[in-house]
Amino acid sequence: MASGRPLLIQSPKTPTSPEPPPPPLPLIPSKSQNTSISKHPSSSSPRHPPPPPPRFPSRRSDSITTSQRDIPDSEARFVYINDPTRSNSPTRLPTNSISTTKYSLLTFLPRNLFEQFHRLAYIYFLVLAAMNQVPQLGVFGRETSILPLAFVLSVTAIKDAYEDFRRHRSDQFENHRTCSVLSSDSQFLPTRWKDIRVGQLIKLHSNDPIPCDMLLLSTSDPTGVAYIQTVNLDGESNLKTRYAKQETLKSHSSSSTTTTFPTSGLVRCEKPNRNIYGFHANMDIDGKRVSLGPSNIVLRGCELKNTSWAIGVAVYTGRETKVMLNSSGAPSKRSRLEAHMNRETILLAVLLFLVCSIVTVLAGVWLHVHRAELDYMPFYRKGDYSDKEVGKYNYYGIGWEVVFTFLKSVIVFQVMIPIALYVSMELVRLGQAFFMIQDDSMRHEKKRFQCRALNINEDLGMIKYVFSDKTGTLTENKMEFRCASVLGTDYSNTLTTQEEEEDDVEENNNGYTLTEDGQILKPKMRVKIDEELVQLLRSGK
Repeated sequence: MASGRPLLIQSPKTPTSPEPPPPPLPLIPSKSQNTSISKHPSSSSPRHPPPPPPRFPSRRSDSITTSQRDIPDSEARFVYINDPTRSNSPTRLPTNSISTTKYSLLTFLPRNLFEQFHRLAYIYFLVLAAMNQVPQLGVFGRETSILPLAFVLSVTAIKDAYEDFRRHRSDQFENHRTCSVLSSDSQFLPTRWKDIRVGQLIKLHSNDPIPCDMLLLSTSDPTGVAYIQTVNLDGESNLKTRYAKQETLKSHSSSSTTTTFPTSGLVRCEKPNRNIYGFHANMDIDGKRVSLGPSNIVLRGCELKNTSWAIGVAVYTGRETKVMLNSSGAPSKRSRLEAHMNRETILLAVLLFLVCSIVTVLAGVWLHVHRAELDYMPFYRKGDYSDKEVGKYNYYGIGWEVVFTFLKSVIVFQVMIPIALYVSMELVRLGQAFFMIQDDSMRHEKKRFQCRALNINEDLGMIKYVFSDKTGTLTENKMEFRCASVLGTDYSNTLTTQEEEEDDVEENNNGYTLTEDGQILKPKMRVKIDEELVQLLRSGK
């Protein structure tokens, strides 16, 4: 830097406020003066203090938090507190009714057939049924060839319709729940969940489920704290804290049915999105703008805990709630057995094609050798000599006869992929579901076993891997062998008293070693093992 030249230091600009006038520029000493100052700090002149080091704004400090940033009008939702008519104008926002069903009356047949024909065997059976409609190829009657496939499709369709009906019934139960909503005469009246609209004030009591995504305005706690259980959202059973702003706490009384001062104000929040951990908004109330964040909103699917009551305004309802936006709908589940059967069907179809191709090639060779006799041979001859007038048979020539020979071979060898297998599977699944539901040994208190997906019965109990997770509530990351049953043999004879267990563990650990790459490996902790099971594992049986 040249001597006597000033150093210009700029502070980070804030986009929400105009740039202040620059302060008086300090004088920077020359190079020789800097050297003397560094050697003799006591001789520095107060008239020429050293400049402060330049400050470079970090990425975090340079950007304003989204909760404090103004949301553009094109990207904002305007919610007028206690004024649902104005909040839903000019665009009518969705109601709080939800639907998790997969089908409707109009879409059931095409969509269900589309899902069923994901099974490759069904496509194969459909092709066979279509081939039997051709007079030259029909082995069975036209109706008879369609019956097996129609029966399998019908059984599966009835099963899927019943499952979707149960989802519809669950949706109806959810939509007809009631909660307290502030009416026009300033009283909280019971209202069905599906009738809640954006902008309405809702009052919840302890242990009540939250009907929609709400912005907290007031709670029974003087500081505005409310405790929420989010186990249905993230699986965590510990309670989360949510807060109401101090500016809205005074707007409500502690009465359970009325409110003295109905809140009025404007909430400007972001459009509905799937982020359950983020919320950016601000609120204009009493001539003051208040910033809002994720700690001020409670989501649908949570429950109010350890709080007598809480009042909030609905900001997202129905399919626009975060829990519904994160829901992918009812999936079409397929068991591992079905996936294995699809692979087997492909292999059998390839084998069937090879067999039919061999038969077709041999038939073509035979027709070529006997081509001079085709006019007189039954089923091949052109002339009809049964009557006095010579007629014509429907003879296509060697080329078309080869094609029809291949199609006839497919019909003859169609039993390689039996349709009776799929008919039996559907009936067995229905029987399994019935017996599992009626099994009293699988009942917990008054709740019976529920089979929600009949397509994956065979996957029940098929455990392939066991994972162990150490959480904060455990003191040791240790899995101890208790019992096992392998191929009908019970290896649970080591369950003894505590003293015998300790002696057995000490003895087993001393004799249980492994050798790998010349190194002797021993357990780091005392574990309990079954010597008989260890011997079987070593023998490879």
